[in-house]
Amino acid sequence: MKIQFDPHLDYQRQAIDSIVDIFEGQEMCQTNFTVAPLTYTAANVAPVTESNLGIGNRLKLLDDDILRNVRKIQLKNGLAPSEKLDSFNFTVEMETGTGKTYVYLRTIFELNSKYGFTKFIIVVPSIAVKEGVYKSLQMTETHFKELYENVPFNYFIYDSNRLPEVRDFATSPDIQIMVINIDAFRKSFADPEKENKANIIHRAHDRMDGAKPIEFIKDTNPIVIVDEPQSVDRTDKSKEAIASLNPLCTLRYSATHVDKHHMLYKLDSVDAYEQKLVKQIEVAGIDVIDGHNKAYIKLVSVDNKKSPITAKVEIDARKKDGSIERKVVTVQENSDLLENKYSNGRDIYEGYIIETIYCKKGEEYISFTSKPDIIRIGQAVGEVDPDEYKRLQIRKTIEEHLDKELRLKEKQIKVLSLFFIDKVSNYRSYDADGNPQKGKFAVMFEEEFVRAVRKPQYQTLLDGKTPEVVAAEVHNGYFAIDKKKDTKGEDMFKESKYTNDDKPATSAFDESAYNLIMKDKEKLLSFSSKLKFIFSHSALKEGWDNPNVFQICTLNETNSEIKKRQEIGRGLRIAVNQDGERVHGFEVNTLTVMANESYEKFAEGLQNEIEREEGIKFGVVEDHLFAGIAVSIEDEEIEYLGSEASKMLFKELKENAYVDVKGKVQDSLKAALKNGDMKLSAKYEPQRAQIENILKKVAGKLNINNRDDKKHIVLNKAVFMSEEFKILWDKIKFKTTYRVNFDVDRLVEDCVQEIKNNLNVGKARFIYRKAVAEIDRGGVHVGTPHESASSYESTAFELPDLITYLQNTTNLTRKTIVQIIAESDRLDAFKRNPQKYIEQVANIINTKMQLMQVNGVKYQKIGDTEFYAQELFEKDDMQLFGYLHKNMLSVAKSIHEYVVYDSDVELKFAEQFEKSADIKLYTKLPSWFKIPTPLGGYNPDWAVLVEADGKEKLYFVVETKDTHMSEERRAKENAKINCGKEHFKALETDVAFTVATSYEDFTGKYV
Repeated sequence: MKIQFDPHLDYQRQAIDSIVDIFEGQEMCQTNFTVAPLTYTAANVAPVTESNLGIGNRLKLLDDDILRNVRKIQLKNGLAPSEKLDSFNFTVEMETGTGKTYVYLRTIFELNSKYGFTKFIIVVPSIAVKEGVYKSLQMTETHFKELYENVPFNYFIYDSNRLPEVRDFATSPDIQIMVINIDAFRKSFADPEKENKANIIHRAHDRMDGAKPIEFIKDTNPIVIVDEPQSVDRTDKSKEAIASLNPLCTLRYSATHVDKHHMLYKLDSVDAYEQKLVKQIEVAGIDVIDGHNKAYIKLVSVDNKKSPITAKVEIDARKKDGSIERKVVTVQENSDLLENKYSNGRDIYEGYIIETIYCKKGEEYISFTSKPDIIRIGQAVGEVDPDEYKRLQIRKTIEEHLDKELRLKEKQIKVLSLFFIDKVSNYRSYDADGNPQKGKFAVMFEEEFVRAVRKPQYQTLLDGKTPEVVAAEVHNGYFAIDKKKDTKGEDMFKESKYTNDDKPATSAFDESAYNLIMKDKEKLLSFSSKLKFIFSHSALKEGWDNPNVFQICTLNETNSEIKKRQEIGRGLRIAVNQDGERVHGFEVNTLTVMANESYEKFAEGLQNEIEREEGIKFGVVEDHLFAGIAVSIEDEEIEYLGSEASKMLFKELKENAYVDVKGKVQDSLKAALKNGDMKLSAKYEPQRAQIENILKKVAGKLNINNRDDKKHIVLNKAVFMSEEFKILWDKIKFKTTYRVNFDVDRLVEDCVQEIKNNLNVGKARFIYRKAVAEIDRGGVHVGTPHESASSYESTAFELPDLITYLQNTTNLTRKTIVQIIAESDRLDAFKRNPQKYIEQVANIINTKMQLMQVNGVKYQKIGDTEFYAQELFEKDDMQLFGYLHKNMLSVAKSIHEYVVYDSDVELKFAEQFEKSADIKLYTKLPSWFKIPTPLGGYNPDWAVLVEADGKEKLYFVVETKDTHMSEERRAKENAKINCGKEHFKALETDVAFTVATSYEDFTGKYV
């Protein structure tokens, strides 16, 4: 197959023109110079000296002309204009996968076509990027010759063994493109005595007739293109090396710039996603549920800025109800994780007393006095078996791959999956004779592939072969083995090493796999290649990508050092079919990222990286944002709003409270954009549509509970101060106390039956969640996840002291607890998942105790001095809020101007209360009005005064429920309702307590 290139993509053309137009006004221009003479001896002939004329780039424009052009380009592209031309570094930012390499290669031909520039050097940070660029040059060679009338050009990778190519670079009149690794010319020394330590490019050389190769390059005044500058010139030495090339200008291309010199074009991750120029990202994460049977401890951070030294650790602590919550606690040396303030006395933490908190940067850890564990930053102990977790990641990646392969095969699209690992030996090792051996990940992969592909729907993917044969064919990795030994005498596995002169170091690796993965992209994309699953170390973190990578799985045993954006960047490019044509649309182009964390954390981390690396401020309006808005077109010249007018518009947005002083979008702007009533000065009215379109991208989605709808609820004084309400309140305001009694034998019997019939203790489970990540100017959002579960079979944990734990949780005697456990005959569940068994049994016993207490509850009024004062409503009035159109209803008969309702049932009651002539007044009982019960405080819904047909006044406290059937309500609900009845009975007033499912149901209580 041969990948096809579309020359008509508007966004790529805009990026190209943004560089070409820097030199607007430059005439077609070259410069000539004399190169060192080349001396050679022909057979039987005296020495001959040949003099060559070099051809280089020449710039005639003044700095002011360049600055004028730069500002014009920036204005057109909506970027902050440069104030001065402090360097000839120009920046293009393009999201990974949008054709950055194609853009700068085509820019070379445009610069030659328009201005005659011929000398170009592409500086790269690594072997992977170098191979990728060279492959792109090979793939686009025919394409560019067709576009540019067969213009002659030459490209090569700098190699210190082929120095004549440098001379050709200087002397050829054709377009010359040199690809060079920064390591090949970073080392230079002014001191002649140290010259032998410099790169060959900086040394005088016989093959260059005593000249230094760098001198040939400098005289050409090349245009330097830096690919991934954040990795190329991150040190002063690198910056000096690039300056030593004597560039006419330096063009910098990346998705993640650190230094943004004269930004001329920006296509960030949000733009790329919104325009569907990259794949949609689908994040999958695996959580462990009910796996709390071991002492889980994760070191989050350490702090030695003040005494005492502290650390934040994540542990599994017991809550009051016996369940487990994972939380972060702060500890110091000698802290005992068994203590209540940490784990709340969970006995699996016995012996975990902090011995050392070590804070040296890069080596942080904690240790314990009587446990062998050493826990480093980001590491954890006590989780599920890591290999079991990795196996599930591999399994799910294979399943995702096979599903996509079935779907996309008919579209002639080959599906690839990429695994990142942090230890090469986990995938491949070598025996004493250098023969490759499968590591544990390779074994897991083949086992899981065979397991998955045996399913009937995948049989068509086997091409008549056995699953075992196909499993061995479809995976490989790009790794090398360094034959040196480490301190233990074991082989050290690393990526291929290269010398400073960009030559391969002595190492052995699978060259066929290397060539297929790194060099022969088109073959890898073809159905003729069996390779579909690629395992790699960090070598593929940048510079390498493939349009048909649809799954990326991180199998790191520690926290990944590869950034999320680097990981997903390997698979963002739009897929191609077997004809080499791009196939667009998210229905095809979805990249599934198998993260080693939850999908929510991944999305949060991705947003943080985008903000940090791209400078995107999600939900923030910048004062130059509107500068590129087109105002008018005259004689094919576009007039733009400009930076000053943009700043004035930004000021107006602040004055209207649409953004804060830092430009952060307020909910008022979101609401105005949604409702179409955004305030705008008359002078900006002609551009309203463009302005609103820009703001909508930045503002993101309007929160349902937006701040504009939030309303302070105030008292309706006329109702609140009325005599009727005072009488009603005086009847219900008093507090009560209760006493209980229960039968222990009955308790044992009830608990035994409940445990026998309803105890449901499953094994620990892996929950696989997958959700689409949407990216807009408001941030990175994940949609509703799809879930599936897998059981976790491990029993590698100690059984805790069951009886003591239940005794402490329930306050029953050991004898009673032993009787319940023995008679229920469910100890098999305890062995399967001890913590879950303890939680459920404790909950059953406590619930049965509470319900039994309710059955024997007796209420008594606490005199006339213990009551809820009416004045509490006025204090509560300061804190009562609701949301218009969501949970508020404007009313007239209540003591508040609005009723804040909790359900549709309550809303309907309030509406009927307002309509009914029988209802004199009512109030939603505040949350502080609580009736004490053995099950906790109980808060009824309504207090109502009824005066129907001239009859005497009736007083009600009403509990609204959606069913009368007590068996359809939870036992605790029924118990609390019964307590409510007993409470109001103890007050000995004429207030009736009732349960109603509708207003019509309630009228039956008094008609």
